[in-house]
Amino acid sequence: MARREKRLKKELNARAKKFAKGEPVAKTSKIADRKTKAHVRYAEKLADDAATSAALFEKWLLPHTPGAIVAEGDERTFRFKQADIAAAVDVNAQRKAFDLELPTLGPYAVDFTPNGRDLVLGGRRGHLAMVRWGSYRLVAEEHVKEVVKDVKFLHNGQYFAAAQRKYAYIYDKRGIEIHCLKDHVTPNALEFLPHHFLLCSIGEQGVLRYQDVTHGALVAQHRTKLGACEVMRHNPQNAIVHCGHGNGTVTLWSPNAGHAQVKMLCHRGPIRRVFFSSRRSLAIDPAEGRYMATSGADAQVKIWDLRTYKEVHAYYTPTPATYVDISQRGMLALAYGGRVQVWDAALSGPKQQSPYLNHQLLNGRKVRNFRFAPYDDALGVGHSGGFTNLLVPGAGEPNYDSMVANPFETRNQRREQEVSQVMDKLPPETIQLDADAVGKLRAVPKEVQAERRKAAIEAQLAARREQRDANAEKTRMKGKNRVSKRYRKKQQNVVDDKKLRSRMKAEEAKRKSAAAKASGARRAGDGAEGGGAMPGQSAGAASDAPEAPKDVSKALRRFYK
Repeated sequence: MARREKRLKKELNARAKKFAKGEPVAKTSKIADRKTKAHVRYAEKLADDAATSAALFEKWLLPHTPGAIVAEGDERTFRFKQADIAAAVDVNAQRKAFDLELPTLGPYAVDFTPNGRDLVLGGRRGHLAMVRWGSYRLVAEEHVKEVVKDVKFLHNGQYFAAAQRKYAYIYDKRGIEIHCLKDHVTPNALEFLPHHFLLCSIGEQGVLRYQDVTHGALVAQHRTKLGACEVMRHNPQNAIVHCGHGNGTVTLWSPNAGHAQVKMLCHRGPIRRVFFSSRRSLAIDPAEGRYMATSGADAQVKIWDLRTYKEVHAYYTPTPATYVDISQRGMLALAYGGRVQVWDAALSGPKQQSPYLNHQLLNGRKVRNFRFAPYDDALGVGHSGGFTNLLVPGAGEPNYDSMVANPFETRNQRREQEVSQVMDKLPPETIQLDADAVGKLRAVPKEVQAERRKAAIEAQLAARREQRDANAEKTRMKGKNRVSKRYRKKQQNVVDDKKLRSRMKAEEAKRKSAAAKASGARRAGDGAEGGGAMPGQSAGAASDAPEAPKDVSKALRRFYK
């Protein structure tokens, strides 16, 4: 046991070297400060623990290469029956291969929740059923007594939408009708954009409608002008809606533009239903959103590269394929009549020469539609006789992110995830062809950049001139509003004893000065009336004395003017 533990520890250390951050820049023994040394040691310990945990998770993580059926010798995988596959797998996987016999209310449309835990069935004759298919438990069942053309889960298994004869309806997990969406008239196909919380529908009128399910407002509606449409899927990478029309074209739509972003001529025949309504015959790669598969009335299934909008491969079927779907691992499933084929590695790389699996429904049943179960190796097929779950080894993604979709979530985890999804909801304006363009800056022409630089320089110079003028005005006014002056202005109307005494002294001095001037004037008048003035002074201009001669003495000066 000790030897085995030593070997496992050595292997773990070898794996952890890949996740290590490298050698430390400085040794802790050379750090003098004790507090800094403790911080460095703690950071090194956290880095080592993280590397060890990553190595441990990598060791026990499921392999990146999915499991698949391997044929020996001259055997071919498409010759294996479902009974042979079920006999070779474990008991839990065997339970996933089952049939639901519902011959009177079909054919059925199917859909899985984003985490692959629940299944909803919509019968054309009005039968709605929600099933916890992993535990074979019927969650809800309802008969609406109306044609059901398509069903679609919303952001989780709590609500699902049904496209009925006249309107689209929303039901909860108990099968109770919550809303009647009267804006969605005669819908044929439904899609839900989980990151934007938008429910899309298109129908007999050829009008594509987007409705926000958080507040119930109709975000946009566009007329395709290509007649009734029954085929619709959305690209999970950029939330662009793809619609297939009767003239063999596929149009790409965004709620921000009133016209099709891209119009592709994919087939020479119509891309529409063949036997039943809600017949979707195009699918998009859910893993990367790079490839699209379409099927038309020309009995071809074509693979398109959405980066260049060019054809990659073309597969032929004996009769026109009525439905296609792509799994998380890139497997392509197609159906024609009562036969279901699964092609492995059919999107990229060399063209495949034979299918991976082949299944024929019994008793002449016709396939309506089917969906791959997320995070599981199963394909749910809705047909005229009910529902059949097929085992497809290697179809599902084994490594799931519990923050995105958790197949084993609890009630509290579902509630927390729902709150996080609503808070992280993206506005419809972010939907565009290039998903990587969100958050990037658009390049501005050089002429516009030069004009903007010139305008910025002129604005900066004008601001500097205004600042200089304001500083000059402030300099001219400097000192006129100083504190001492404001204090004196305030004290002008204040009367105190000191100011009163100084005012009385000033008035007394003014009276004395006036009295002295008055006495001097009287003396001057008396001298003028007597014909004389003080010695050395003239009599004054107002007196009637004669003009003084040139040689008059100073003593006699006062007798003359």
